[in-house]
Amino acid sequence: MASRASNFCIDAADPYAQTMWWAQVLEDFVQPTQWDNEPGADECGLAGPDDRYLLFLKVPEPKTVKNRMHICLRPTDRSRDEEVDRIVGLGATLVNDLRDGDKGWAVLADPEGNEFCVLTPYRPGGA
Repeated sequence: MASRASNFCIDAADPYAQTMWWAQVLEDFVQPTQWDNEPGADECGLAGPDDRYLLFLKVPEPKTVKNRMHICLRPTDRSRDEEVDRIVGLGATLVNDLRDGDKGWAVLADPEGNEFCVLTPYRPGGA
C-alpha cells in the first residue's frame, strides 16, 4: 500500500492574498464554500481535483532562500509563452527563463517569492 498526496502547504505572510492570487492562476483549484477564506486568517486554501488541497499557512518569517520543492504548471488551453505572459500579468516575477523554442520552461515567483515553473502545454497521454 502506498501513500496518496493530499495537501500541498505553502508558508505565507498573507494566506488570504496568496489564496486569491493562486485562484487566478489555477483553473482546477477553487475556493471551498465551507472554508473561511478571509483577510487576516492564519490558514486559507483552495480545493483541487480528487479532494486535494493547496493550503497557505501564516508564518512570521519571510522567505529567504530558494524553495526546496515547487509546483510545476502545464497550460491546458494556451501556449507556454502565453501562459507565462498571463501569469506575469497577474503579478508573478520571471526568475529564470529556461525556454528554448518548443522545449524548456520558465521559472516564476508568486507575489511572496515562492518559485514555480511553467512547462510546455499539457497533452493527454504525453509528458
